[in-house]
Amino acid sequence: MRERRRVGLVVLMVAGAVFLSTGCAKKQIVEKETQPPVQDGMKTEQAAGALDQARAAAQEPVSISGREAEVKAFENEVIYFDFDRYTLTPDAAATLDRKALFLKANPDLAVEVQGHCDERGTAEYNMALGDRRAEAAADYLVTMGIARERLTTVSYGEERPIDPASNEEAWAKNRRGQVVISNR
Repeated sequence: MRERRRVGLVVLMVAGAVFLSTGCAKKQIVEKETQPPVQDGMKTEQAAGALDQARAAAQEPVSISGREAEVKAFENEVIYFDFDRYTLTPDAAATLDRKALFLKANPDLAVEVQGHCDERGTAEYNMALGDRRAEAAADYLVTMGIARERLTTVSYGEERPIDPASNEEAWAKNRRGQVVISNR
């Protein structure tokens, strides 16, 4: 009975966290293309030139600043774990080496190290395994010279799969660790 209550409480907490973390859809505002006003004394050629400039400016892609692009690349690089393991593979260590270099170059940034699992195993087991995976990655970053105060860890267990399918390929994608910036 006590175990059932505990599982129920964990499920309720996870459901609440998922509910609170999903936000309302935001309405996308689409602006209509407007033509620059033509003043009485403005010649037709000048008006056409101004219109061409406005169109060209509207078609230019919005560039992401260099740091924003670096942060996006940093966060998109994922580390993967073997089935039922939390030890770092050589590939995972190499990825964390690159992340440590980025964090050393950006000492103002703090990160959240996330541990994720595939759907196999109980929810409690996967939460614990995800925690060990996050801690293993954080400990590695500390050995690379990143201050522990800049790192927090969290386990999402099987709650945030990248691939919801139930096959070996999906499970391999979901056995991961992610390092995300927590203080933008």
